[in-house]
Amino acid sequence: MISIPITLEQLIMAVERLQPEEREQLATALIQMDLRSDLTALIQELYAQPANDEITDDDILAEIKVVRQQPHSV
Repeated sequence: MISIPITLEQLIMAVERLQPEEREQLATALIQMDLRSDLTALIQELYAQPANDEITDDDILAEIKVVRQQPHSV
């Protein structure tokens, strides 16, 4: 891997020179990185919470049954 020091201003100038299709690819990549970051933070937050041992398999199955019986909206 090669590392090249670049300032934010230089990066912005380089992005401005990209073709529209290339800018779209860059934007998509940045959005995906941000979404992965958000998802990682959410997963870490969930794992940091204490387990709720009060919920049984029967509770889960009963909730699934209730949800399945609700009318679906499209």
